[in-house]
Amino acid sequence: MPSPYLPNTDADRMVMLREIGVSSTEELFQDIPERFRNAHFRLPSPLSELELKEELRQLSNRNANLDEYTCFLGAGYYRHFIPSVVNHITSRSEFYTAYTPYQAEVSQGTLQAIYEFQSLVCQLTGMEVSNAGMYDGSTAAAEAALLACRVTRRDKVAVLSTVHPRYCEVVDTYVKGHGISMERVEADSGGLSSDCACLIVEQPNFFGYFEDMKAYLQKAREIGALLIVIVDPISLGMFKPPGDYEVDIVVAEGQALGNSISFGGPGLGIFACRKEYMRQMPGRLVGRTVDADGQTGYVMTMITREQHIRRERATSNICTSEALVALATAVYLATLGKRGLRQVAELCYHKAHYAADAIGRLKGYSLVFQQPFFKEFVVRCPVAPRHINEALLKERIIGGLDLSHVIDSLKAEDCSIVSASSLQPSALSLTNSMLFCVTEMNTKEDIDRLVEILGTF
Repeated sequence: MPSPYLPNTDADRMVMLREIGVSSTEELFQDIPERFRNAHFRLPSPLSELELKEELRQLSNRNANLDEYTCFLGAGYYRHFIPSVVNHITSRSEFYTAYTPYQAEVSQGTLQAIYEFQSLVCQLTGMEVSNAGMYDGSTAAAEAALLACRVTRRDKVAVLSTVHPRYCEVVDTYVKGHGISMERVEADSGGLSSDCACLIVEQPNFFGYFEDMKAYLQKAREIGALLIVIVDPISLGMFKPPGDYEVDIVVAEGQALGNSISFGGPGLGIFACRKEYMRQMPGRLVGRTVDADGQTGYVMTMITREQHIRRERATSNICTSEALVALATAVYLATLGKRGLRQVAELCYHKAHYAADAIGRLKGYSLVFQQPFFKEFVVRCPVAPRHINEALLKERIIGGLDLSHVIDSLKAEDCSIVSASSLQPSALSLTNSMLFCVTEMNTKEDIDRLVEILGTF
């Protein structure tokens, strides 16, 4: 049997060992108990394809999948109906096997799909320019913060306290590496610090209700900061797009637009902004032009990532775009159209309000916030939400998000959010509170069954 190829010679290994202060490989691994060194793997005997598929099927059935469970959990990833045409198009081999379109002349299909995605995002958000997609909503928000710092030449980022806590963590992680500080600001606080590059607001926010965008736009404009808005793209089917109230940058998680939850990924970061910030936008921008014969062609118009230009001039180190996921979003939006997306949004809105009204009438339950909301709302429960969710799961229902769990995890991580009062002053307490989500996928029977079980506590 031939020996494996090892590029390092014995002399190379000795040099490396001396450099880290040990004389042998045995000394290097001496802290590992001997019984765990070169352990013998007791692997089961091999299986046939038929046996292996059955074993995997049994393992997968242990998951609470959304084909067999009713779901009222949201908080960032959402279950919406996906027309069959979406998967039909994205499953075509010319799309799902395509690599990064470095050569425009042989990548026209991929480039056109990205161009159509960008165009649809601009129509949806009311913004002037969109990039070709980013990793997910949280990293898009972080890249938006960095863009604001480059434009304003400031090194502080302000995030409203009602923004999704996980988005906050990602933004904080991104900006730290650039020597930029991040501060949380309360919803009812006064003006922003004059050295803030931007204010990040979520609409609707983490708790599901709508913010007063005019007030935050004024706060940002008073100090010359940019306003960044994180949106629920489904809500734009019936509510005013951010471009209509003159925000600077719009970001979103695009998973809800034609992509399944898939146990947490992949996501799709939507990023759109005003045209004046185009050259500071991260990622890539696909444009439409004509060739020497006057035929329509698609090209990489602008690529500001470090893989293509000098690192010190790059706006981002993101080295891919979610092209296949973006294609699914483009097909979804094109299939539904304006009327279809509005219908989805209206179904979410009315079903969520039906559920909130029914739950609010139960003894021991109450809505924590009274502001207008879209498809998510916070309910204070008579017992700890974990007990309710355990009972719901036995009935094949995935309940809402236990907010005490979110707050406790943030305390442990020493995040700036350490109490319910710092999340939102109007919420006296989030103890025993649960964030419910209702979409067009939840039937009246589903909601009534949820209410029936909640009423037993």
